[in-house]
Amino acid sequence: MLEEALAALAVAGGTAVVQAAGTDAWHGFQARVAHLLGRGDARRERAELERLDRTAELLAAAGTEEPERVRIRQEASWQTRFETLLESLTAEEREQVAAELRSLFAEEAERGQPGGGAVSGNTFHGPTAIQVGDRNRQNNHFGPGA
Repeated sequence: MLEEALAALAVAGGTAVVQAAGTDAWHGFQARVAHLLGRGDARRERAELERLDRTAELLAAAGTEEPERVRIRQEASWQTRFETLLESLTAEEREQVAAELRSLFAEEAERGQPGGGAVSGNTFHGPTAIQVGDRNRQNNHFGPGA
C-alpha cells in the first residue's frame, strides 16, 4: 500500500489525465504519461498511448447525460494505473517517478491555468478530500482522529 503522499499523487494523476484529454496540450501530455507508464518498453508505451486515446474518446463521446459518471470512472482508472506503477517500483525508483509525475502535473497545471488562481482536481474519496490546483495541493481529512 502506498503512503498517503504517493496515493494523493496517483489521485492527482487520474484527475490530470481527464482534465488534459481533448485540450491543446493533450498530445504532449499523453506522450509523457505513456513514456512514464511504459518504463522504457516501446510496446508497453504504445499500449498506454492506446489507453489514453480511448480515455479521450470516451470523454468526448460522453454526451450531456453521463459526462460526470464517465469522468469519475476514467479518473479512477488512471489513478489505479498510477498506483500500480508506483507500487511496482523500488523505493529509489518510486521517488524518481514521483518527482517526474509532480513535474509533469505542475507543468500542465501552469499551461492550463495561465492566469493562476483557478482550482482544479478536486477529489473526494471517503474521509479524505484532495484538491490540486495552482502549484499547490491541499488534503482535508474528516472524522475522528483527523
